[in-house]
Amino acid sequence: MSSKVSRRAKLGLYGTLLVLAVPFVFPTWWMVTSSFKPISDVFSWPPSLLPTNPQVDAYRQVFELQPFAQQYFNSAYIAAVVTFGTLAVSALAGYAFARIRFRGQNALFLVVLLGLLIPSEVTIVPLFQMFNTLGWVDTHWPLILVPIFGAPSVLATFIMRQFFIALPGELEEAARVDGLGRLATFWRIALPLARPALGAVAIFTFLHSWNLYLEPIVFLSTPEKFTLPQALTQFVDAYGGPMWNIQLAAASLTALPVLAVFVVAQKQFVEGLAHTGLKG
Repeated sequence: MSSKVSRRAKLGLYGTLLVLAVPFVFPTWWMVTSSFKPISDVFSWPPSLLPTNPQVDAYRQVFELQPFAQQYFNSAYIAAVVTFGTLAVSALAGYAFARIRFRGQNALFLVVLLGLLIPSEVTIVPLFQMFNTLGWVDTHWPLILVPIFGAPSVLATFIMRQFFIALPGELEEAARVDGLGRLATFWRIALPLARPALGAVAIFTFLHSWNLYLEPIVFLSTPEKFTLPQALTQFVDAYGGPMWNIQLAAASLTALPVLAVFVVAQKQFVEGLAHTGLKG
């Protein structure tokens, strides 16, 4: 009897989750399937879940109308550099705030956290003036340096600090007995154990850099230097109207790395966020 109740409960749970997943899955499904439709069929009524006459012309035009391959590469390498840079900065800073005791430590950490409260729109003008003075406007340097040393890195530092606080202090004591210094203890002991937190930081940092929109439209003006969010706005006809099937094809290609990164590292993402609240 209990096994039947358990089976019904599981079926009910799976059915509920399936219904709740529809609002999240359907937009992606519509985006991908509509990219294979002629533009006249994208908003046809009643809407069709599958293209009646699949076409791949939209995907071909994506690369003909814009230097989309170069823009794809721009987003990929910028996101990779920002991710690795943020991991390095946040891991070192998080470990220092968690393990190294110094005067004003909590006050300094509070000042760092205040960076999360400042919207990027507030700092975009002074940042533009600073990078313009350095001659870095219409280059990728602002898109790399601002995320690494800005709000995304602050959140990453907080996650890493919380994770390192949760690590047992006996591990460091054993390392010191073996003759390891502070940096060697961090590199050989703490950092390998922080893989779940590093995975969580890597995912949301990659997603933030990949989807960055405001900074590219402010700092970049050359199409060959555009990133993908900025490039998606350029697929318009002669009258400035959107070419929906081509935009949807470009958006589908843009979403592929995001899905791949999350599918590969979702376990580390969940574990990393779960460990950040173990100790204050």
